[in-house]
Amino acid sequence: MTRRIGIYPGTFDPITLGHMDIIERGAKLVDELIIGVTTNAAKSPMFSDDERLAMVEREVASIADGKIRVVGFNSLLMDFADRMGASVVIRGIRGVTDFEYEYQLTGMNRQLNHEIETVFLMADVALQPIASRLVKEIALYGGDISKFVTQSVRDDVMARVEHNGRLGS
Repeated sequence: MTRRIGIYPGTFDPITLGHMDIIERGAKLVDELIIGVTTNAAKSPMFSDDERLAMVEREVASIADGKIRVVGFNSLLMDFADRMGASVVIRGIRGVTDFEYEYQLTGMNRQLNHEIETVFLMADVALQPIASRLVKEIALYGGDISKFVTQSVRDDVMARVEHNGRLGS
């Protein structure tokens, strides 16, 4: 029987409780889940590629159970998935806006490689509002982000904010 390998791609800047929910649930659907940490300069990352890789590895260590791998990539998702031997891409959806973007992206990806399926997982209702962009914005303005990220990620974000200076101070 062929092992089913899945990819969960993202920038994870920073990794949130919403991401962790999708990782835990997505790992149940495949034999191996590769978390693809990618670069997206358009998102103005707070953390470097290496920092985000280390952060994701640290956060998933307790749930990995030999089934989750964290890999950095800077290429087309379909090329990365093909290199990793993946047959499934797992995407989290928080709402209608995410769906419209993901629907278009999935259509384009199918044109690039029709052998790789995309599976959408709805975010847990309690986690739907969480977005890395908003977590960073809340932190930059001195707000409490502990409801949206783990304590260790909160510490990373707050250390970065304190190092770079808060907005509006």
